[in-house]
Amino acid sequence: MLVDLNGAGRKSCPLCPEEKFKACYSHKLRRHLQNLHWKVYVEFEGQRMCICHLPCRNLKPSLSGDQASGRHVAHYHCVVCSVTIARKTDMISHLKRHVNKGETEASYSGGSDVPFEEPAPSGQAYEIMKELGTNVQLLPNHTTPQKSDTYFNRKMKTNRQLVFCSLAVLAEERNPLECLDAFGATGIMGLQWAKHLRNAVKVTITDISDTCVKMIKENCQLNHIRVDGGSRGPRGPDGASVEVEGVPIAAVEVAKMDANVIMHLRPFDYIHLDPFGTAVNYLDAAFRNVRNLGIISVTSTDTGSLYSKSPNVTLRHYGCHIVRTEYYKELAARMVIATVARAAARCNKGIEVLLAVALEHFVLVVVRVLRGPTQADESAKKLRKLVHCQWCEERVFLKLGNMVDDTLPCNCHGSLPGKTAVQLGPLWSGPLFNTGFLRRMLSAAVQHSMDDIQPLVKTLICESECTTLKSLVHGPSALTNQVECGVVIKTLQSGEESGPDQSGKRKTGEESGNVVKKLKSDASLEHPPFYYSIHRHSIRGMNMPKLNKFLQYLTEAGFRVSRTHFDPTGVRTDATLEQFKSVLTKYSVPTYATATQTSVSTEKTV
Repeated sequence: MLVDLNGAGRKSCPLCPEEKFKACYSHKLRRHLQNLHWKVYVEFEGQRMCICHLPCRNLKPSLSGDQASGRHVAHYHCVVCSVTIARKTDMISHLKRHVNKGETEASYSGGSDVPFEEPAPSGQAYEIMKELGTNVQLLPNHTTPQKSDTYFNRKMKTNRQLVFCSLAVLAEERNPLECLDAFGATGIMGLQWAKHLRNAVKVTITDISDTCVKMIKENCQLNHIRVDGGSRGPRGPDGASVEVEGVPIAAVEVAKMDANVIMHLRPFDYIHLDPFGTAVNYLDAAFRNVRNLGIISVTSTDTGSLYSKSPNVTLRHYGCHIVRTEYYKELAARMVIATVARAAARCNKGIEVLLAVALEHFVLVVVRVLRGPTQADESAKKLRKLVHCQWCEERVFLKLGNMVDDTLPCNCHGSLPGKTAVQLGPLWSGPLFNTGFLRRMLSAAVQHSMDDIQPLVKTLICESECTTLKSLVHGPSALTNQVECGVVIKTLQSGEESGPDQSGKRKTGEESGNVVKKLKSDASLEHPPFYYSIHRHSIRGMNMPKLNKFLQYLTEAGFRVSRTHFDPTGVRTDATLEQFKSVLTKYSVPTYATATQTSVSTEKTV
């Protein structure tokens, strides 16, 4: 199938570079293929993977600085995930892992119904991937199967769905939205916006790479989406686009431009920043032209500086001093929000944090923009230093005029020689979630059949209210008013779909004053900052209670408690560390007592 061996003339080997194997007649080529390539094939699901000698893998330089010899180039291509593996035994083990996971279908476009027109630069076919009803073609990656040469990462699916839900919520408030995907790569995020929200959004996708821009336009054709400048499709009776075979269902604008340039040139209602690493270089441009009450979402993947592995980089990028703590993920989220708040304040704008998530290898922050120097001052007041005890890991935000040792409720600085407290930050000391916004995100997730993130959003709602999931489900489903940056929005406590206020504008005069008073009165109901890990503070020689039981014990003791998405063993509570440990000690059972009971029961059985 790779070459016509019956034809006349000289032919080159399709699996060897020309400088390694020159063109020859059919009988010599057949002998070459049989003895070298087909002799050591690996069979999987009726398909044979023969060995390849093309320069698909990056050659590792030797100690002398020269490239490795040609025999090290030989490799196999996995028919499932397109990864390249050198040894036959490793490929067999790799295929067994695919079978254990239930992955037996080929991901190449050759095995898909979608034809491809052009091969990739490396000689391989494009890979077709489908997510949330959107098809994108990718360049296969030969070293890391979770990524591709066009900067697509399958593990970021949760991030893309959370961003989509936040945009869907904003689309309910104003219509149409001008939204920007500043780092398009394959364009999958912007294409999902346009395909599912249709005329509610005007999507602009930008990238600085020629290869990425070309692939974004090809992905638009793959999903029947018109690149701006083409012919418009027919409209339905309600004004929505009608999906007809060969007719575009939506339109997006694709531009080859630097993200800072386009954000300085044009205003947007929604901006998503997801560069490779930190986003601090693009925050000033993002806040310069974003519209009032618009939303900016920032994804940071520089976990080395966020999780205090590179403190010098942390200080250089974020202007913060942090150390490794048990709550390092929330520390990273608050540090990113503090940087976003400072960038907004430089443009005389304030922020309201709608969502802050730290999962796997990224930190996602979604904020609403509030225009005016007054709002900027209010946001700047929430940037405060954090006092952290390095011995017991108690922590509290520093207030002006307080000494460091007098601030912490623990007695480590008095019972131990020397100083135990350090100042971290400055960090964002305000809330990390907006309950009303999260409830509407949950409605959007249900509406668009995003089953993967619904448990996560429910956990975030419980965390924002500092309550358990049981009380959230069985609580009263009364209609309440949720205040979001001066916009009173009706929401359902049960998480049902609800629409925004019809006015969609900020309150003025007496109503604005009432909103400020309500915000101040609800400040005490904000979720407590940070969390304690039940394993970190367990007592030696004692068996801890189950986490759900321990949450119940803390609630019975009169404290607000909830689980946190930052840490599966973490407990967010307004109790101090001393109170936390006292409840944990009260309901922990000595290990020897458990062993004695077990031995007694065994003797009775005998």
